[in-house]
Amino acid sequence: MAPGPDCDTPHPTHPFTEQERLSWLRLIRSRRVGPVTFHRLLAEHGTAQAALAALPDVARAAGVNDYAACPVEVALHEMRAARAAGARMVCRGEAAYPEHLAGLPDAPPVLWLRGDAALLARPMVALVGARNASSLGIRMARRLAGALGEAGFVVVSGLARGIDGEAHSAALGTGTVAVMAGGVDVIYPVENGGLAARIAAEGALLSEQPMGTEPQARHFPLRNRIVSGLARAVVVVEAAARSGSLITAKEAADQGREVLAVPGHPFDARAAGCNQLIREGATLVRSAEDVIEALGQVPAPAARAHAALPDGVLPGPVPARRPLAEIAALHRKILDRLSPSPVAEDQLIRDLAVPAHEVAPQLLTLELEGRVLRQPGGLICRA
Repeated sequence: MAPGPDCDTPHPTHPFTEQERLSWLRLIRSRRVGPVTFHRLLAEHGTAQAALAALPDVARAAGVNDYAACPVEVALHEMRAARAAGARMVCRGEAAYPEHLAGLPDAPPVLWLRGDAALLARPMVALVGARNASSLGIRMARRLAGALGEAGFVVVSGLARGIDGEAHSAALGTGTVAVMAGGVDVIYPVENGGLAARIAAEGALLSEQPMGTEPQARHFPLRNRIVSGLARAVVVVEAAARSGSLITAKEAADQGREVLAVPGHPFDARAAGCNQLIREGATLVRSAEDVIEALGQVPAPAARAHAALPDGVLPGPVPARRPLAEIAALHRKILDRLSPSPVAEDQLIRDLAVPAHEVAPQLLTLELEGRVLRQPGGLICRA
């Protein structure tokens, strides 16, 4: 099967100085600054250095006094640790930054990369599934990964045991990217240490987390959005009715990616999630040909026809955004309304008297920051 065309069309990008990299790293490592807030700060203040200077005032508007940005020494320590681990910093707006991921509103401003950066420019398909995979599931994952690799796709997954690990192994010869929940120098699970070493040598390890970060439960949904964000499609091979693989599939759908699933026997709990996805409209997968047919021709991305901007200001389109002070005030209103006792999300929106399309993304931001929790039945509470 002939390889599909690469997504490596040249495009103008911003050459980052070491000082700019340091400023970006300090900004994203500052307390209460996640990717969405980072991009808003850049849009409002123009440069990471200016955003760092403005952070104490922004924090005061949100009711946080005595705020201090990430110290220079902390960011320098992380950069030294990365060099020691053989990791490279890739900032959004650089040539090496993955094109598909860059288009997301919550794209990681900074990625750490160990391995072959050229893989990030090629078209990717994500394969995810159960950690306690069945023999049939493992065989299917290996067959899909091998065939998709031969067709020119890079296989991306999360380095978990089970389906993830088998997909990575089968695609080592053609290209695979493992997205880590912790730092790229912290291998989890430990039994995949040998596989991770091979991926670092022949493929790529990728993470947005600081060097040395041990993965925590909250890191895995963040990791999953990168897995789906990198890919043109997400294929779920096996998944229980409530699993991380379904979170990845939901992220993929929200990001406008193709969602595909391998069907399984109704009596096998590991197939329940896949069968549910198919019932909800996911494309049924019997072979790699079904994935390739769903994707159609793999186009090269349009060139980014943007001039270089100072201090890494993003070259992509930036939608109109409310001033960060207004966002901070809305966060405070949401948190004031919430308590440890859960309330229906639609009731919260009515109480706030703010349009739902303005509240929903801020609830997601607060959820990612660990400040609110979602519960079954559309309920939400303060963490």
